[in-house]
Amino acid sequence: MRIIAGRYRGRKLKSPPSLETRPTSDRLRETLFNVIAPRIKGARFLDLCAGSGAVGIEALSRGAEHATFVDRSRQMDGLIEANLDLCRTADGEVTVLTSDALEFLRKTVKRRPETWDIVFFDPPYSENYLPVLEAFGGFASELLGPEGLLVVEHHHKTELPDEIGTLTRQRVLKQGDSALSFYRRSDTLPASITS
Repeated sequence: MRIIAGRYRGRKLKSPPSLETRPTSDRLRETLFNVIAPRIKGARFLDLCAGSGAVGIEALSRGAEHATFVDRSRQMDGLIEANLDLCRTADGEVTVLTSDALEFLRKTVKRRPETWDIVFFDPPYSENYLPVLEAFGGFASELLGPEGLLVVEHHHKTELPDEIGTLTRQRVLKQGDSALSFYRRSDTLPASITS
């Protein structure tokens, strides 16, 4: 795995040691960042189910102001820390947390911190996505900024809802066995899109 563009371009990252963790491919990461490029500069980015941290590090490389990395595995969090060290990121621009995704969201809503501009959610394809999506849909205004974007990576055959709580899916991009679903807060969309 390597960083594709930006200030860390070309840096090779350490990969997960087991096949149980499926990193987002370089090609899919490039597709993702081609779509979100206009939003990335100065953004607060959440890499949820971060694995190696490659997506969040790519966001920092391309100009995100801050990236939060969340993974339930201490081993993966250690790998994220090692990859951040390889890139020599500044302490103030990253947060690495060991937590289950749903538990992290519940605690975040209670604390009411700043919202994120972009959230990338990439759990194992075999997991049930709905509990986390329902948490996002129920608390979108506490988690996503007004122009915030939730991007979900999933298997292309996995059906995700077009609307969930106050989230509306705007776009689906398929590439190989993977797909990216892009959600926005429906309470901030123009009436012509939501009606």
